[in-house]
Amino acid sequence: MSKRFSLTPYLFLAPALIIITVFILYPTAAVVYYSFTDYNIVQPPEWVGLQNYQQLLRDPIFWKAFTNSFLYLIVTPTLIFLSILLAIVVNRPLPGINVFRALYYVPVISGTIAVGIAWRWLFDYNGGLINGILVGIGILPAPVQWLAEPAFTLPIAMLLTIWIGLGYYMMVFLAGLQNIPEDLYDAAVIDGCNPVQKHWYVTLPGLRPQIVFVAVISSLAAIEVFNEIYVITGGLGGILNSGVTMVFYLWRQAFRLQHAGYASAVAMVLLLITLAFSIINIRLLERSEQNT
Repeated sequence: MSKRFSLTPYLFLAPALIIITVFILYPTAAVVYYSFTDYNIVQPPEWVGLQNYQQLLRDPIFWKAFTNSFLYLIVTPTLIFLSILLAIVVNRPLPGINVFRALYYVPVISGTIAVGIAWRWLFDYNGGLINGILVGIGILPAPVQWLAEPAFTLPIAMLLTIWIGLGYYMMVFLAGLQNIPEDLYDAAVIDGCNPVQKHWYVTLPGLRPQIVFVAVISSLAAIEVFNEIYVITGGLGGILNSGVTMVFYLWRQAFRLQHAGYASAVAMVLLLITLAFSIINIRLLERSEQNT
């Protein structure tokens, strides 16, 4: 007996399929095509084959952006360490502890642009808080142009990312800490563990799923960072392209220089890197779930 065809499930799937096609599949296919063309948004695309990819291999600014994007991954272990430490601190039944948790979460809901503008004021040459404090206590003889020094551009952007993400990842680890039974800590104390050993042998193994999760999303966010670089450098990428990352370079090529075809080639390289990271992170996540 043959099954009767029903249109109902396809009608339910249609809205999602249309959205995926319009906003994911079609743009992805268009970027793949444009990466093989000379396209400046105004004029029709002209097929150039592998010319854009060959130019990438010879482009020193692209390799600078590539290097900066991977250097930005330093943010991930730093965020994991500080977030776990902060979660342990606020995971105590102290009076007013919820207020402290909310305060640490404020940068998350403030937005990258608002916090970035505040940081530009902090590191400003004239009247900036950082220069004011360091000069006032005698550490610096004169104010430093922090945002104009190529060596400081990327570290300042990294600090901004850490500051914004610290509260969010703290909440992730805090939720994990509250699921660890207190009996395990009591057993560790009985076995002679000091406070550091207690967290090493109980807290970290108990937070393994959260650590892998944070490593996944924070590493992907680090590779695709844009807002922090844009705000810190005023949309210029820093002196000598010191703060240029792959996403920022893609944006500059596409929307500032009107080189949409070349930007599409950068996007394809970024897509492959992100895909590779996603596969590695998914494997780590699956392995973590198997070990728990």
